[in-house]
Amino acid sequence: MITVKKIILASNNPGKVREFRQMLASFDIEVKSLKDVGYNEEIEETGETFEQNALIKARAIAKKFRMTVIADDSGLEIDALNGAPGVFSARFAGDGCYDDANMDKVLHELQNLSKTAHSDRSARFVCVLAIIDEKGNETTVRATCEGLIASEKTGTNGFGYDPIFYIQNLGKTMAQLNPDEKNLISHRKKALQKLEKMIGEII
Repeated sequence: MITVKKIILASNNPGKVREFRQMLASFDIEVKSLKDVGYNEEIEETGETFEQNALIKARAIAKKFRMTVIADDSGLEIDALNGAPGVFSARFAGDGCYDDANMDKVLHELQNLSKTAHSDRSARFVCVLAIIDEKGNETTVRATCEGLIASEKTGTNGFGYDPIFYIQNLGKTMAQLNPDEKNLISHRKKALQKLEKMIGEII
């Protein structure tokens, strides 16, 4: 069993850092971002799967700091686009592009699909968490959140593709959910729940 009191989250994305701190709030664990530990090197994500990319990031940080590290690789898979954007979710519209540009490209790619053909717009958020402890033990877990791609952006909460990711049974996009509602269904929360047994005791 992995027991930790302090971890490095291999991310500087404010949205991710905030979500992980919220989700780990029930643990006696201090979460440090890459900015917190002064790490500003670029880690090249050359993997072909979410698992490979998560481990690439976790290994790079664990090697430098000799601390327990959690790295995530997450993204959006759209069935009509044969799983794209997938591991390229963060840079779907090109390097240096932001959330709006990535969402605009998705909506453009799907513009010829019927807005009422839900099966044509089926998609899922995928999250893979990789954890490496101070002894070098490696573990990965995967979780998903199923949904549909909406025809337009709605909502201002969350980040990434949340404004176009529609949760059918809730009748809302991910960006219309408050943090507590999102944590009940999010791919990251589900992945973290799978990881809880290995992190150690809950205070």
